[in-house]
Amino acid sequence: GAQQWSHFEAQMRRVLPDGRFVKLDHTHPIFDSFFTIKNIEGIVHPMYGMRPSYYGIFEENDPSKRLMVVANFDNDVPEYWEWSGEGLYPFDASNEAYKLGVNYLIYGLTR
Repeated sequence: GAQQWSHFEAQMRRVLPDGRFVKLDHTHPIFDSFFTIKNIEGIVHPMYGMRPSYYGIFEENDPSKRLMVVANFDNDVPEYWEWSGEGLYPFDASNEAYKLGVNYLIYGLTR
């Protein structure tokens, strides 16, 4: 929620004082760095069904430069990973969560 985001953003300012979060949309290369994530809003929060948002902090606050931080808001991608073998959540959503995690890793290692 908004209170948690505010706290997170304040802590990130301690790490990157000049960094400002920019909302990422489906066209950002991180969503297509290995797997193509067709619907970035489709990985809803597994328990609350909230639609996610994705934010990034870019080098020199310039979205044409390197993405240094990515933050998922109103979703819990690792929850899908943690419980994928238990059958608690739909397989398609778990698969998309794994794809997103792989994309984050590949993007970070190649940029």
